[in-house]
Amino acid sequence: MQDVLEKLGLKAENAGTSTGTKFTNKGEMITSWSPVDGKTIGKVSTTTREEYDNVIATAKSAFLQWREMPAPQRGEIVRQYGEVLREYKEPLGKLVSYEMGKSYQEGLGEVQEMIDICDFAVGLSRQLYGLTIKSERPAHHMQEQWHPLGIVGIISAFNFPVAVWSWNTALAWVCGDVTIWKASEKTPLTAIACQNLFNKVAVENNLPEGISSIITGNYEVGEWMTQDTNVPLISATGSIRMGKIVGTQVAKRLGKSILELGGNNAMIVTPDADLKMTTIGGVFGAVGTAGQRCTSTRRMIIHESIYDQVKDALVKAYGQLSIGNPLDESNHVGPLIDHDAVKAYQNALEQVVAEGGNLIVEGGVLEGEGYESGCYVKPAIAEAKNDFKIVQHETFAPILYLMKYSTFEEAVALQNGVPQGLSSAIMTNSMREAHQFLSAAGSDCGIANVNIGTSGAEIGGAFGGEKETGGGRESGSDAWKAYMRRQTNTLNYSTALPLAQGIKFDI
Repeated sequence: MQDVLEKLGLKAENAGTSTGTKFTNKGEMITSWSPVDGKTIGKVSTTTREEYDNVIATAKSAFLQWREMPAPQRGEIVRQYGEVLREYKEPLGKLVSYEMGKSYQEGLGEVQEMIDICDFAVGLSRQLYGLTIKSERPAHHMQEQWHPLGIVGIISAFNFPVAVWSWNTALAWVCGDVTIWKASEKTPLTAIACQNLFNKVAVENNLPEGISSIITGNYEVGEWMTQDTNVPLISATGSIRMGKIVGTQVAKRLGKSILELGGNNAMIVTPDADLKMTTIGGVFGAVGTAGQRCTSTRRMIIHESIYDQVKDALVKAYGQLSIGNPLDESNHVGPLIDHDAVKAYQNALEQVVAEGGNLIVEGGVLEGEGYESGCYVKPAIAEAKNDFKIVQHETFAPILYLMKYSTFEEAVALQNGVPQGLSSAIMTNSMREAHQFLSAAGSDCGIANVNIGTSGAEIGGAFGGEKETGGGRESGSDAWKAYMRRQTNTLNYSTALPLAQGIKFDI
């Protein structure tokens, strides 16, 4: 791993605050350790209040220059960053895997998402369109245009330590905004690595300091930003509990927020579903990233006529899973992020049994050679009811709950019967059921899939959910509008001053 750190410009001790190429390290050091083997990767300096204030001042100054650069030129900067990511995809993907604990292939895939959003943003830089609107007054021209907001604050979670930042940053940059990133304190080194790679582009193009900045630390550092009127938009990814705090703080100052919070995602399995596809999609959705995706499959709602058949297929598939070092591509499941996550996993298994559930694939913490970090657990399956308190709660771990349904309407009601509303899926060969699931009376989630699992998303579509998932949207489609302010313009090119609605005012 040492060669990976050197390629990414990382050292044993790293500054954790940056306004670009200028790093500072006045705060206390926090340790980044790997859940893969329990070893220390490096240390990172936390941001002090003085450093934070300097980051804000530098970002405000940079915005005044960045917003004046034509959008296609900003797109060119993003294109160059995408090329740097292509060059460093392997070491960055390996660091993501080692610091977070996801498989190496998933780490590479996450960096590929960064590259893809850069490509998307480059095209978008020539498509930041407005509207022309017909005026009711003669010789008047009305138009709607979009302007950059200013500083965009980004708070990201450990499970996607680089991709989610890039979804926000690439769009914000081409829109003319500058960004300040508060990464998870559980994965701080990936943030510094991304900043180091951007600095290559910044130096080559003689860009001002402050277009991309990072701050490091716990929730208190994030609070400085969420309460700061200098930051008009906060995009936060994390737990529902965290999102409610952030949303409240930002709303108090009438700021804007994009909230990407928890998911409690279900897959409905109908009588005519392709069972091989169902098994593959369900198992990967439940155990991929050790169940630590916000889109992970938490519940499978199976028609009673095929319930035992699907259950048996899942149990058999779980018996074939290989759990171990995620850098070894022969393993399917890596570790949880830390010991607190392990405790949450154990508590959830105890609670589902206490509420009357039945464990059909028992879990447990793995010990011995290869599992020294204490973060490796067995993916578990439990038969449960949708109204169990633990089922209503999102547990960030590889626990899958199975339940039966008899009618399609019942299945949809179970799918929608949780506080969260991120991702959903139905496995069916019935065109009628597929369309019903995608209709207004079907899934109430921000993402609804047919014959693919709940896990994962493509760059081209806006990503986000409803209800307690927060309602925000990131990445593709017209998500760029969240990073800009709308302005309606009316231009009078006549020699008179007619008023709207025919009002007369003569003097």
